[in-house]
Amino acid sequence: MSEQRRPVNGPRRRVALQRRRKNRIRLGAIGATVCLAALGTAAVPMLLPRLLPDHASRQEEALSPEAVRTSTEPAPEAGTDDTSPPPDDSQAAGSPDRSDPSEAPEPTGSAGVPKAPVAPDTPKSPEASATSGPGKGKGKGNGSGNRSGKGQAPSAQPTIPVTGPGTFATAPLAVTGPATGTPFRVQVENGAGIDPADAARQIGAILGDRRGWGREGATFRQVAGPEAELTFRVATASTTDKLCDVRQPEHLGEVNCRTGNDVVINLKRWQLGSPEFDGPPVEYRALIVNHEVGHWLGHGHETCPGPGSPAPAMMQQIDGLKGCVSNAWPYDTQGRYLSGPAVP
Repeated sequence: MSEQRRPVNGPRRRVALQRRRKNRIRLGAIGATVCLAALGTAAVPMLLPRLLPDHASRQEEALSPEAVRTSTEPAPEAGTDDTSPPPDDSQAAGSPDRSDPSEAPEPTGSAGVPKAPVAPDTPKSPEASATSGPGKGKGKGNGSGNRSGKGQAPSAQPTIPVTGPGTFATAPLAVTGPATGTPFRVQVENGAGIDPADAARQIGAILGDRRGWGREGATFRQVAGPEAELTFRVATASTTDKLCDVRQPEHLGEVNCRTGNDVVINLKRWQLGSPEFDGPPVEYRALIVNHEVGHWLGHGHETCPGPGSPAPAMMQQIDGLKGCVSNAWPYDTQGRYLSGPAVP
């Protein structure tokens, strides 16, 4: 007879069942641990920025190349090289190439503005007559004053004080010329804003010009002391009125004059010229000097010799040119005296 297995009951069966149960629990725990480990490894990179946002943002900012850019330095576009040099400003759109002379800037004057052409304007206004003869009387209104105030003003006017202290600074020796001749000196009112030495150089150049009174033998040499026989004084308008004894309301603040051995030059006229004179202030200064020195040498007033002719330097050009053209010199370059009919 074959033997049949009999179920095992008792302690041995219970021990076997407990061992199998423990093995299943151990295997389940191991499997769960392995699964959790795998899930944790995959989830850490995604969960860490959420759990630690400040740390992650600082780490990304440190690693990002944009962290070193300033607000004025835009990020390069895709496909561009950020290391390329900046564009040359001279080649920027709208910037002319300075090597092309046709694009050169327009010349400017001393104030830094473009020079404008002088527009002639010759309104008529009466002028006081000057007394001829060296060292005698007073001559107000030398034909180079401006009472009307009309006409084109300079594009950039310097600051010109109207009043001053009435004291003067004598220019140092600044003119090279003949060792002999009439000694003259130049004085500028304190606070007038112009250099006495520069004024002396300009007046000396006018006196020595070949179109000036040297054509008739008059020579001049600059001095700086009281031995001067002729003194040029550049004064404010208020001081000029006092020295020239200006009383007519229409003359106040506007005219130059010769009084005795002094030629008083109105600072306003020295700096601005006159709208009635067709020329720049530097040429107008020559008219002031030549007209007053002409009186000092004994010349009287003259008038226009004919239409189209140069106005005589001794003409009161402020009264109107009467058909003549503006002129600041008593002689032309060929040595001919630019005269006109004498004014009674």
